[in-house]
Amino acid sequence: MAGSSNSAPVSSIHTSSETGRLLPSATKCNSKEIDLDVSLPSPYSKSYLFELVITDKTHYRRFLYISLTLAFVVLALGLVPHFLPQNNRHHGHSKNLTLALNQAITFFDAQKSGSYPSNSPISFRGSSGLQDGNSSNIHADLVGGFYDSSNNIKFTFPAAYTITLLSWSVVEYHRKYADIGELEHIKDVIKWGSDYLLKVGSAGNDTKNPVPNDINCWQRPEDMRYKRPVSVCNETASDLAGEIVAALSAASIVFKQDNEYSQRLIKKAEQIYEITAKEDRIHRAITYTTIDACGGEARKFYGSSGYKDELVWAATWLFFATGNHTFLDYATTNFAAAVDDETTTDKGIFYWNNKLAANAVLFTRLRFFRDLGFPYEKALGLSTNMTDQLMCSYLSKQNFNRTPGGLILLSPGTGGPLQFAATASFLSKLYNDYLTLFRRSSWNCTNDGFSLEMLQSFSTSQINYILGDNPRKMSYMVGFGDHYPTHVHHRSASIPWDGQYHSCAEGDRWLHSQDRNPNILLGAMVAGPDQFDDFSDEREKTWFTEPSIAGNAGLVAALIAHHDPPRSSASNGPNLGLDIVGIIEKVHLDS
Repeated sequence: MAGSSNSAPVSSIHTSSETGRLLPSATKCNSKEIDLDVSLPSPYSKSYLFELVITDKTHYRRFLYISLTLAFVVLALGLVPHFLPQNNRHHGHSKNLTLALNQAITFFDAQKSGSYPSNSPISFRGSSGLQDGNSSNIHADLVGGFYDSSNNIKFTFPAAYTITLLSWSVVEYHRKYADIGELEHIKDVIKWGSDYLLKVGSAGNDTKNPVPNDINCWQRPEDMRYKRPVSVCNETASDLAGEIVAALSAASIVFKQDNEYSQRLIKKAEQIYEITAKEDRIHRAITYTTIDACGGEARKFYGSSGYKDELVWAATWLFFATGNHTFLDYATTNFAAAVDDETTTDKGIFYWNNKLAANAVLFTRLRFFRDLGFPYEKALGLSTNMTDQLMCSYLSKQNFNRTPGGLILLSPGTGGPLQFAATASFLSKLYNDYLTLFRRSSWNCTNDGFSLEMLQSFSTSQINYILGDNPRKMSYMVGFGDHYPTHVHHRSASIPWDGQYHSCAEGDRWLHSQDRNPNILLGAMVAGPDQFDDFSDEREKTWFTEPSIAGNAGLVAALIAHHDPPRSSASNGPNLGLDIVGIIEKVHLDS
């Protein structure tokens, strides 16, 4: 059961934070006057007994200077520990999260499709997929977007999720991004994706899901010569459409300063949502397969388990983007049904196929900082209880197993544990910030009580594990640290950038090569170790070495959440680098 406390809030404590709560000294220097009664009389007068005769003033001054200096040093050494950030005192050394974040974002530069920008930090990529759509069965402009992982395929479903999550991280922590000079970088990545989603979400009823036949061809995207078919999904693909709506809506908040572009994103999102919501009302009493009914090859890789979470997710983000309570009405009315529809294996997991845990956190945020009252109390209360129990499940170690090295195993049967650990780290750190600002320092679970420091410790531990604090002492993000995967399962990284055309057959030689990748795929988070912390750095073992844009989106979100807050803050509360009102700027009580 979730509970509240009236005790003082515990400040945010984590590996990369410098916002520690100043603790009062645990010791006090208390002096006591000692009365010594000596019976033997002195042969000297009292004035002579306490008189100090200085024969050498130079030595005396030197003695005073040295004594005062030593006293100051001792005092400083005694006080310094109390002014150090608590993260350094409790969690050991800190990671260079600025560098890690820059590299994690740079991975998306390596995944760009279309007319490749000349100022890209990636030197082994060029323009590709310039005829996407036009040379296919539908004749549409589908140039741009991101290749999903190691292949040359553009999957719309995880790509839209990626843009939603990256946008969410910017909406919350744009001050941190700006403070370290990464705001324009991440906004460029988001716009590259949102521009593509504007094309994918056509003005009509259809969404496109480009799926080229490159599964059996190990070839750089710049060398593609084969046909790239495009699958088309109609309005019954509610999950795919819902995620596109969420992405466009979240991105519209990121680009709110560019009113024209922001409104364009909102308009497209509303068009798609209206078509999808109408179809949902028609089929409310019918169980139907959503994205699996379309998508062609895509459903073999990103088959959705349901559509209700995406529709609630879409309506929630549209509400934040527009302030229109019609969208919140839909989201809150259908939230409980979406929770009931959640598969057992997906409970407590936030990733491309399940948004309910994240949606509960968003609803809780709304309840904390802009409580709208009736008729939303029930749904928002349910979300708060659900969020509290989610955090309890992260901390209790009863719901989810962990590797011997401490990595939480949220979905052990699917492989690729790092993507799930990254989003858990993001949600727990974000919620920790919410609670700190809401002045709630602890809460109760079934049998235990938990504090913000415990939640912070868990959140930090997962990021540190990914960046090298694990039994293998390996950073699972390429390019970070001294020891990281060098045989990443990735076409562009494994084939030399030598100006020569490499056919599919020639590419196979690089796929099966034992040599290191000739190109460093900077910032790519690989799938990760197994349940025993074992990892095999082999290119053909995709379950260890393959990265994905969806996985890296969670990593970026977690890294910025854990990054040091800006040195100065306009807020009157704790300086966490979080924008309290940005996401609810358009939300009004009188709407």
